[in-house]
Amino acid sequence: MDESTKFELNMDEFLPLRDVVFQTLRKAILTGELKPGERLMEIQLADKIGVSRTPIREAIRKLELEGLVTMVPRRGAQVAEISEKGLRDVLELRRALDTFCAELASERITHNEKMELKEACTNFERAVGTKDAGTIAKADVRFHDIIIRATGNDRMQSMINNLAEQMYRYRFEYIKDVTKHETLIKEHHELMDAIINGDVEEARAAARIHIDNQEKSILHVLGFDKED
Repeated sequence: MDESTKFELNMDEFLPLRDVVFQTLRKAILTGELKPGERLMEIQLADKIGVSRTPIREAIRKLELEGLVTMVPRRGAQVAEISEKGLRDVLELRRALDTFCAELASERITHNEKMELKEACTNFERAVGTKDAGTIAKADVRFHDIIIRATGNDRMQSMINNLAEQMYRYRFEYIKDVTKHETLIKEHHELMDAIINGDVEEARAAARIHIDNQEKSILHVLGFDKED
């Protein structure tokens, strides 16, 4: 952990301090600010965040339950490693869900949702222009959230939301790769056009290609595509 790094608390008057600390550390892990395998030292984190050790300890326990932190004998808490199997498992589920979402959205999307999707696509392109990974990731999530909502299936939304945080950690690695930004813009446009035009097969194909390309890129970035 960089000694000069200070984690900025996202204060919320409606949340207790322990939950604010949890969200702060969670975000740092998901965005790679706290890296896989990095030890989580309570005293050091408490100093960086500006809180006592108690909310740090409570946050680490919750992060362990989410699978973002592991407890290692004689080393204590550390950020969970990103495994190839974990990545493939998450993407396998996301591929199936995203293609189904694209299909349902193509059939059910409303006029207002079409307008929202067009705006989100434009905003994503603008976000890419900032070169800021956090801004791009936020715009990317917004784009896909509209498609999920357009399915009109509340259970589907719940399932994907439960998977989203695990997916975000992997997707962020993809978004940080500036060489893929133009491809992302193109894929968003193709997916949007297919859904808006009600072309079910094209929408399914576009969603699948979108996930397949992410998988290839992330495997490469993380070094999992190297031959033994």
